[in-house]
Amino acid sequence: MRRKLKKEFFDRSAIKVAGKLLGKYLVRKIGVKNRAYMITEVEVYDGHKDKASHARSGKTKRNWPMYGPAGKFYIYFTYGMHHMLNIVCGKKEYPSAILIRGVKDISGPGRLTKALKIDKKLNALAAGPKTGLWFEDKGVRIKKSEIKRTPRVGIDHAGKYWGRKPWRFVV
Repeated sequence: MRRKLKKEFFDRSAIKVAGKLLGKYLVRKIGVKNRAYMITEVEVYDGHKDKASHARSGKTKRNWPMYGPAGKFYIYFTYGMHHMLNIVCGKKEYPSAILIRGVKDISGPGRLTKALKIDKKLNALAAGPKTGLWFEDKGVRIKKSEIKRTPRVGIDHAGKYWGRKPWRFVV
């Protein structure tokens, strides 16, 4: 079984999507080859109230893709060296996205984007073969008991409440 995840998969709460995204595959076309990587770690950033989210201060030139329709990428550059890959979830105009933190054999969102040659050229584009980056379901099922939920990484600035939300999902 192999099927491309469509917009509808992402058109719901990022919290609901996050756990379901584990075990799915991130597929990257580089040249003529498609390479598929099983997703093993994600983080949720959900709404204006989320103090760890880029949307906490409203829509900006940087975060506007988060407000777009589900199934589009939000890619930003951080620390002057890393691109971060996010997939937008939920309803249009509600800023919600999932950061892809790791895939099997590649740990860390910066290492992931570097290895897969992902940069801002994909920002605000829809996931799909036309863009060369998409998600597939290959039939892998991850049991709830295999998913560990922890606080998100590197967001101490978000305060105790938002900084401790268990919105990091790891296989």
